[in-house]
Amino acid sequence: MLPAGKIPPEKLRELVFNRLGAPGERVIIGSDLGVDAAAVDFGETVLVASTDPITGAEKEIGFYAVHVNANDVATFGAKPKWFLVSILLPENADEALLLGIMEELHESAAKLGVAIVGGHTEVTPGLDRPIVVGTMLGEVPKEKLVTSNGSKPGDAIILTKWAGLEGTSIIASEREEELTQVFGREFVERAKKFIDMISVVEDALTANEVGVNAMHDPTEGGVANGLHEMADAAGLGFRVYAEKIPIREETLKICEFYGLNPLVLISSGALMIAAPKEKAEGIVSALANRGINASVIGEFVEDPGVRVIVENGEERPLERPESDELWKVV
Repeated sequence: MLPAGKIPPEKLRELVFNRLGAPGERVIIGSDLGVDAAAVDFGETVLVASTDPITGAEKEIGFYAVHVNANDVATFGAKPKWFLVSILLPENADEALLLGIMEELHESAAKLGVAIVGGHTEVTPGLDRPIVVGTMLGEVPKEKLVTSNGSKPGDAIILTKWAGLEGTSIIASEREEELTQVFGREFVERAKKFIDMISVVEDALTANEVGVNAMHDPTEGGVANGLHEMADAAGLGFRVYAEKIPIREETLKICEFYGLNPLVLISSGALMIAAPKEKAEGIVSALANRGINASVIGEFVEDPGVRVIVENGEERPLERPESDELWKVV
């Protein structure tokens, strides 16, 4: 039986990646491990496309759908422009539910300058919650395209904002009453507002102007899985340092309360960047000038068998997560 969450890499290779239809003559980047989107050659520009469902949240599901998909497109250096969305509603859903989702989609897309250009809406038997599946399209000049597999040995690994942002916001919303009793209303409201930091479009476009080799947003499986996905895509290993990974106090306390690992908590809102070490300081500075927190958390190494985290001076393997910690709570 397959576990909840993303399908394990070995099963993707066995069941998915060898069944991808006809060869794409203009496909620059297609489906592969650690690859957030596809890139198709359109001459002087490249069309970048990504698709993702929102299945782990019910509140603000339209907001998440736009931003999670926009983030994937931005990691290729592309500006998100067009969005298609399929909305699957549970039986007995009323018009208010659909209206609420559409308002979130509309407001979120308008804020990013994205047009919603198509999709599908239905009531789906068997569902107990709404599911929104989005497809974002973006465009980038060919010379500015960033590939998911572009990390190089010796590249600095930069993480913007903080680990576990999306997961913290979802848990604070879904378990609001319980967490308010434990930590107080002000604490929970701060944690819920982490959703406001979920976009990495500005992070990615800013970093790309300085010069990067690869970018990836650590979604399901958090920072730990994001590191493995970037390493998979480039055939590399990594070494990261626990004390350098930025984590908000609210995330740490919520994770401690529920017995969760914050490095394995869905982390949309953070952006993982691979860049030449000599450019790392410039990237961190450029992001700071935009009010975006960023930290160098480690480096990629040539040996793909070396995937470790250093904590209190001791090096240990950073295991690939089997599923996101979010599923233990919501």
